Parts: sequence; C-alpha cells; structure tokens
Amino acid sequence: MADAVMEQLAALKDQDWAIRSEAASLLSTFKDPRAVVPLVALLRDQDRSVREAAIEALRSIGAPAVEAVGACLTEPDLSVQESASAILATIADERVLAPLITALRSGDWIVRMHAANALGRVQNADSVEPLIPLLQDKVKAVRDEAATALAAIGDAAISSLLKALQHEDWLVRLHAVESLGKAHSQRAVEPLLSVLFNDHDSAVREDAVRALGEIGDPQVVEHLFTVMREPGLRTVAVEVLGQIGDPRAVPVLIDVVTGASSPEVTRTVAGCGERWNEEAITQGAAARALGAIADERAIPSLVASLDRTHTRAEAAASLAKFGSKVIPFLLPLLNEPRDENLLFHVRETLASAGWRAGRRSRAG
Repeated sequence: MADAVMEQLAALKDQDWAIRSEAASLLSTFKDPRAVVPLVALLRDQDRSVREAAIEALRSIGAPAVEAVGACLTEPDLSVQESASAILATIADERVLAPLITALRSGDWIVRMHAANALGRVQNADSVEPLIPLLQDKVKAVRDEAATALAAIGDAAISSLLKALQHEDWLVRLHAVESLGKAHSQRAVEPLLSVLFNDHDSAVREDAVRALGEIGDPQVVEHLFTVMREPGLRTVAVEVLGQIGDPRAVPVLIDVVTGASSPEVTRTVAGCGERWNEEAITQGAAARALGAIADERAIPSLVASLDRTHTRAEAAASLAKFGSKVIPFLLPLLNEPRDENLLFHVRETLASAGWRAGRRSRAG
C-alpha cells in the first residue's frame, strides 16, 4: 500500500484536474496520515471537484488531520475557511477548540455555521458563552446549529440557556427553548412552564410546549390540559400529551377525538391548497396520541373515529398498535354497509393485528 499511497501523492500535483481529483478520492480510501498536508494544500485548488475530493479525503483520515485543517481557519481565503470548517464539523476535537471559537465571529455565515456544528461535536464548556450570541444570528442555519451545539454540550450550557429565556430578542428566547428541550434538562421544566404562560411571543410559547414534550416530565400534564383551551396551542399540546405518554391524558384525549370537548372558538388554517378547521387537525393529533399511549380505554373511541374521514387514517394507525386486542371491535364493521375507504382501513388494521379472512368465524 505504501507504494500506492506515494503514487497518488505524486498525482496530486498533476496538471490535469481529473487526475488530481481521482488521486484525492483514492487517498480517501487509504486513510494514510502522510496525505494530510498535500490534501490540505488542495483546499486552495482552482477546481471545485478537486477541492471537494480533498475535503472528503481529509474527513476520511479523521483525527490525524484535525490540527492541519484547524490551521486553515485563519486563512485569508474565505473559501478555504469554509472547506476547513466543513471538515471540522465531522472530525473536530479539543485541539482546535480555540480556532473554532474564533471562527464563530467570522464574517462568512457558512464558516460560523460549521464552526458551531464542530463545537457541538467537541462539547467543551468554554464554547457556551461564545455560542449564545449566535442564537440571534441573521442566518437561520447558523442559529439552528448554535442551538443544537448548546444542547449537545448539555449541563454546562443549561445556566446560560436559562438566562437566555429572559433575552429581549424573541429569536434568542426561541432557540434557547429549543436547546433546553433537546438537552432533556429537568432543571428547565419550571422555567419553560414560565415561558409557556408568560412569554408574549406565540412562536416561543409553542416551542416551549414542544420542549416540555422532549423533556417528558409527567408533572407538566395538568398544565398541558390548561394550554389545550387556547387556540393555536391546542393541537401541539395534544401532540405532546401523546409524546409524554401519561395515562392521565387518556380521558382528555378521548374527549378530543370524539368531539366531546370541542372549543367554542376554533381557527381555520391553510394546508395543501385547502383550508381546514383547526379542531379537525387536533382530533387527528388526539388519535395519534392515543395510539402512542396505547391505553386500551381508547379502543372504542378510536374505532368510532374510523367513521370520520378526517381522523380515519390516524385512528387506523393507532388501532394497529394494540395488536389482536382490536379484532373483536373491528370484525363487526365488516358485516355492516360501509364505504370502501372505511372497509379498506378496517381490513388493513385487522391484517396488521394478525387476523386473516379465513379466521373470521373463530375470531368472532
């Protein structure tokens, strides 16, 4: 292999871009540390395909390439910085912590985005405070990567993220909420409940509901029952009740899916070229949530929901999760006059539950 590596290293200097590109690709398979410096030099190549092949090769080599690639973050050429930061997003370690933190202040949003991604990989507490300002970056991709990185850092970032919940910029609060949810921090439950009931921005409040669902603490269930009374948050609260999976939610969700607790005021929302009543969407979410909790008390209500076209698919999918327990509830539907679409869902659900047509009489 040594001769093959040297042969490809020589080919990296060929005048023909196709040969340089092919050589870089082959070096990617060899993963030989001797190729690091020559491949780093190709990050300045005039041909894009050569640069891309070099990027993939350096990623493949991994740890031996980290420091040499990190040094490229200070290159005057922004395209070299972009390539280096993209590589480090997948191979970075503590050795390049300082240049990555510096790169967060780059004027190039691509460099900032990849640097944030890389710092999420490194997970060093020293990067928390430099990452926080990126939660209000003008580029959404940068904000998203910063939020994800802070969540990956975990406990060391929680205090700063909790403080960010009070920031005047709603975008900072929004991404702080997202990070706290992804970090699954129990310390964040009470502060997130405060955001849910007190923040003046609807997007921040909606994301607070989602974050509480990601954390999954059952203590929030009663609060979600309250939130369900509010248009705009009702559907997401129902979804999160299914995510948490607390049996206390079952009667409430049954009332939603059956229409027993429809709100006096509901909104009309746009979707797929049509306009939908928000409560119809919420009922579908309730059917999915009941399937996620998988409490047998929900079976009769889910069977009844098959009669409504806007909940039929969700109810059928949820019923399938109960297995053979749903067979006695579904078999009678085969003997009643029904539209073909409903019968299709009944048969599909029965089949997923293990029932076959030849067993009808015995199952009945």
